[in-house]
Amino acid sequence: MKSRWVFLSLSSRLPSWASSLLSPFKARIHENPSSQTSTFVLNHVAISRLLPHCGRQGYFRLGSSIQASLIKQYEFLDSENKDIIRNSLVVWNSLLFMYSQCGDFSNAVKLFDDMPLKDTVSWNTVISGFLRNGQFENGFGCFKRMRELGFHRFDKATLTTILSALDGPEFGYLNEMIHGLVFRCGYEQETAVENSLITSYFKCRCSSSGRRVFDELLERNVITWTAMISGLVRNELYKESLEFFVLMRSGTVCPNSLTYLSSLMACSGLQALSEGRQIHAILWKLGIDSDLRLESALMDMYSKCGSMVDAWLIFESVDELDEVALTVILVGFAQNGFEKEAIQIFKKMVTAGIEIDTNMVSAVLGVFGNDTSLGLGKQIHALIVKRNFSYNPYVNNGLINMYSKCGQLEESVRVFSEMPHKNPISWNSMIATFARHGDGFGALRLYEEMKMEGVKPTDVTFLSLLHACSHVGLVEKGMAFLNSMTKDHRISPRKEHYACVVDMLGRAALLTEAKDFIEKLPDEPGPLVWQALLGACSFHSDSETGTFAAEQLIAAAPESPAPYVLLANIYSSEGKWKERARTFKRMKEMGIAKETGISWIEIDKKVHSFVVWDRIHPQAEMIYGVLAQLFKLMTDEGYVPDKRFILHYLGQDGNR
Repeated sequence: MKSRWVFLSLSSRLPSWASSLLSPFKARIHENPSSQTSTFVLNHVAISRLLPHCGRQGYFRLGSSIQASLIKQYEFLDSENKDIIRNSLVVWNSLLFMYSQCGDFSNAVKLFDDMPLKDTVSWNTVISGFLRNGQFENGFGCFKRMRELGFHRFDKATLTTILSALDGPEFGYLNEMIHGLVFRCGYEQETAVENSLITSYFKCRCSSSGRRVFDELLERNVITWTAMISGLVRNELYKESLEFFVLMRSGTVCPNSLTYLSSLMACSGLQALSEGRQIHAILWKLGIDSDLRLESALMDMYSKCGSMVDAWLIFESVDELDEVALTVILVGFAQNGFEKEAIQIFKKMVTAGIEIDTNMVSAVLGVFGNDTSLGLGKQIHALIVKRNFSYNPYVNNGLINMYSKCGQLEESVRVFSEMPHKNPISWNSMIATFARHGDGFGALRLYEEMKMEGVKPTDVTFLSLLHACSHVGLVEKGMAFLNSMTKDHRISPRKEHYACVVDMLGRAALLTEAKDFIEKLPDEPGPLVWQALLGACSFHSDSETGTFAAEQLIAAAPESPAPYVLLANIYSSEGKWKERARTFKRMKEMGIAKETGISWIEIDKKVHSFVVWDRIHPQAEMIYGVLAQLFKLMTDEGYVPDKRFILHYLGQDGNR
């Protein structure tokens, strides 16, 4: 095949950007049609400009066709002509880059092995390709072979390529080795290399080492500062990150959009609303607040700080929404108690034909509770199957929790059993489901299976196990789990764990033991622990211990109605009406109102909610009529209501 024909054939089908690259050469061909075109077509400058574009744009067939035409030109591969070989090397490196970018890395490796001449760029391209494709062992091995051969000295690009792949604590030792090479080769004051070192140290969870590199660097640019600020955020050192942001703004280096993005993430982590508003004001002043990434970060910051009004205002002002912004506002509503709003937004997204992703589905599944429509949950499950999201463990975890909270234990079990991949959260969710439904033995059996699968338990696992033991009365087993946390798994119990233990002891009527357990705790018990003890006292009608627990709970949570209501129930059960009256009087004087209890039922995909003496429902009169008939039938059958705990809700005086 003549190279002239190959060139004209290819150029007739080139994209506009490729045609413009070679237009000068095409013109020269038409001026002298009788000439051999290899001089122009195979000019190393033109081809080395075209091939990288093929790689970036994904034009694999075009790139491989160019390689085919090059192979046919023996003069292009003349190993006796040093000038040709030197020029060809530029093209071979461009081919390596093209294959690597197009995802055909096997051809890139074959090409690399067959190349008659290699330079540092060749090695860097192959190393980068290995690492980008997740073949860390081959990538690091290639770097090691490059050094051992000694033909080519690695450069700054080699080091930054290696450092960019080090992500995770397991690469900490390798990071230190590369740092040693940086010093050995005199790159310790090369800003680009040092910036990569800072980033890699933070990605490897070595924040102190990253800080040390930053301190020793004489010249710092915006990338240096941003690497430091974002690295601290990555390691959840939010306060330090904001301090560095303030320090940066007091100097001569101006932050860029990525710097502001990281600082907003720090505000989200700290729930620092005031600082977040100040950064928002700076963005508005600079005129870059309309950047979609920054708008999403602002929405996230306001959502995490509980200011959904501000988050919604930004959401409404965004010109063009993407999946990230939609997910942020959806999660924001879900996490701030606006469950109905979150569900409505999700419905509108689906109706509007917006592309739904796994993050959105996980977010909306997280808002489901006892009063949420099971029918809607099943519709979302159908959407998950239709969109082939069943592979995602986080979506499946959301389905387990959704069915569990809607009272469908069997459906939760089915989702769990059909999961192709289970992570620790999956096991925790299922154990918690068994515990929530009172199947403590099912939770314990699943924990044994979890251990056999080699999955390590977390603090959440033990929280569910203690909850399960509490409901089935396995006190000794529960205490063994508590001891195993610290002894076998080095997990420090939280106040939630201690509250579960107190609840477990209280349910078993071991109130004295529960009180002794609280007194021996290493930290302040907190409201959860005292409420668990008070709840147990209410269950067993122990006014003496209950009064003590109530006073402690009032001191720990002065705005909570729980201590007053529970203590009043204890007094009611013992017939201590004056004490009960004093309790409610004190509650009223403190300006505390009891939260209204709600019951619900779903009929025809619609949830109907009710409170005591509620007559808002359109069919209220008919409902109360049916209840009166049922109550008469129940009393005729010998039912006698237990009035110990209903006196307060009926508004009776207590002396009657």
